[in-house]
Amino acid sequence: MRTTIIKKTLRVPTSDGAPGDGAVVARQLDAALIRSGFKASRELLDHVSGLAGAEDYAAEVVRAVKELIGARGQHNPYFKEFPHNVPDTLAFWWECLRDALEQGVAPTNNLLDLPKYGRVQHSYEEMLRVHDELIPSLKDRVTLVHLGGTLEEEAQRLFEELATSPIPLAENDRALLGELAVVCPDGALDVPVRENRAILNAARLVAQRPLQDIDTVTDVLRLAAEASGGDVTLVEPTRFRSFRRPERRALLGALNEVAESKLGDVGQHREAWKRLGERLHPHEYPFERAQDVFAVARREKVARSFAGQVELAFAENDADRAARILAKAPGLLLRQLDRLLRNGAADLAALVEAAVPEVSSRVLVSVLEHLSNRTTPDTARVFATRSRRVWIADDDRAPLDPQAVAAVVEVVENELVRRLPDYSELVVDDEVLDVVVPVSGTEEGFGVLPRGSKLTFDGDVLRFFVHWRQQAKRTDYDLSAVLLGEDFEYKGQVSWTRLKGEGALYSGDVTDASDGATEFIDLHRNSLDAKYVVPQVNVYSGEGFDEVAESMFGFMSRDRDQMGKPFEPSTVRARSAMRGKGKVALPVMFEREGDSWFGTWLHLYLRGASWGNRVEENRDVVKLIAAAALRRKYFTVARLRDLLARGASTKDAPVLRIGLAQDETGTVTTVSELGKLLSD
Repeated sequence: MRTTIIKKTLRVPTSDGAPGDGAVVARQLDAALIRSGFKASRELLDHVSGLAGAEDYAAEVVRAVKELIGARGQHNPYFKEFPHNVPDTLAFWWECLRDALEQGVAPTNNLLDLPKYGRVQHSYEEMLRVHDELIPSLKDRVTLVHLGGTLEEEAQRLFEELATSPIPLAENDRALLGELAVVCPDGALDVPVRENRAILNAARLVAQRPLQDIDTVTDVLRLAAEASGGDVTLVEPTRFRSFRRPERRALLGALNEVAESKLGDVGQHREAWKRLGERLHPHEYPFERAQDVFAVARREKVARSFAGQVELAFAENDADRAARILAKAPGLLLRQLDRLLRNGAADLAALVEAAVPEVSSRVLVSVLEHLSNRTTPDTARVFATRSRRVWIADDDRAPLDPQAVAAVVEVVENELVRRLPDYSELVVDDEVLDVVVPVSGTEEGFGVLPRGSKLTFDGDVLRFFVHWRQQAKRTDYDLSAVLLGEDFEYKGQVSWTRLKGEGALYSGDVTDASDGATEFIDLHRNSLDAKYVVPQVNVYSGEGFDEVAESMFGFMSRDRDQMGKPFEPSTVRARSAMRGKGKVALPVMFEREGDSWFGTWLHLYLRGASWGNRVEENRDVVKLIAAAALRRKYFTVARLRDLLARGASTKDAPVLRIGLAQDETGTVTTVSELGKLLSD
């Protein structure tokens, strides 16, 4: 848990070790952290200096930050001298063929059958010997590691941060919340996200404690899914477990307390309710309303859903009636604004003004972002699910009337301004202005930002990498990149089928990851013949991203004269886990501009094929996604700053600082905390 807390928060729980002289260990800790691009805070160094036998404690801190940036594994590229002496593609293939003939292996048309292809021919130590030491640079990243409270205090703090998050958590954070819910007191927390409520209730169910915050039938279904080890978001089907009798009574009792008007929600997950009924045996308990839920699921009882009433109004071309119905459910009204505007609903701004006080801030932010992209036509719509799967469709919707949009936007913005905190002074770092205000969780990692966020960094060379370790069967991932021009025209690609191009180099194809495998691509800013670069990771064969033991994507930057081995921790700008369900990952895209690189986070997965995915087969889709991602207008910190500026400063309020990372004072509002500024 200590390691988890350090990786998640960059706060180090205090040690309960005996006091003593740990000054030497403190200096060693700081030196080791600096080599990985981190720096211990003064409080952390003072704490270690006052401990006897602090070696294990310090080693755990270093191990945690190395795991955070992906530096624990041995990143050994196929080409030992990469980025130097990368061969031409055909010359390399001929070399593999000659090697096979020399070994007496009959040649085939399949490169994977050649003994030398895809299998690293040197040890990690041999690779290190051909690379000079990294020359430190002032441009290298330095991230501060802070001293926290006791392990129990930090676990409780993290638990409360996750449980009370105003936005839905990513899958890894939901799993962590479930672990913490078992050991941390939940008290009287305000838990706005329903998935989080279900996770906490699952822990209460197992411990036979009273369930809380259940007011819809779907809350009970989420709880049963979580308690069965299934998907609390209800996107994936769950195989419900056999519940103990007290658990069945608790679940059915909770269902029995839900208002009858909520029975219309059963149809949305009818099959799941029927499967759950087989486990709960509702007829054995005297809960009539709970029995009605399963009767609706079996179509033995009719319950008109709220959504059905709305659809009927739209089917009869009565947008005004649809708006009046939706006004009874403020969240649904805001989510249906585009449709209501397209169908000419009257007095919409007034209905929105009455509804917004009851709507969560993340929905309001999503509405503003959506409407900012709807007054001009677009060529294509790019959809992304909460599981980050993406698909594309033609945009046949007519643009919305700008005046009608402006009236609604003004109402929504006014509500957000009302919710923003008081401050005496506002300080926003320039580097965070293009960061998107998060409305849902992102992939686990270091330096990971919400989809659409832009970051700027310098360096002659941009190097990105993929690392994976297979679980049960041989798994081959391929790192590739699509190169695009000023107008997103195709300029080429670099991959295992094209080892190098103008200003781009590939480290070689590794086809087995039983002990972990890493592939790199280098981009040289001054010689690159492309404006945009879209990296992708293709599952060529074996286990998917959500099946392997680990998989990650990251990128680093350095100047030409820095030298160093292929993976240098202090040059890593970001490292993101890859756990999506598609077969092609698009983590981020890059733009070359002057002396700088611009990165835009995508966090997308294409379905791909079950086997043999290659960059050549999906480059046209990638072009559309890249163009759409850069054209889209996002709700960024810059827009949040403008809303904050509309409120009057308060003399006695604290200074509000917004930045990418926490400083020594501990008063910076970081990206992960932006959602809390918009309290509901």
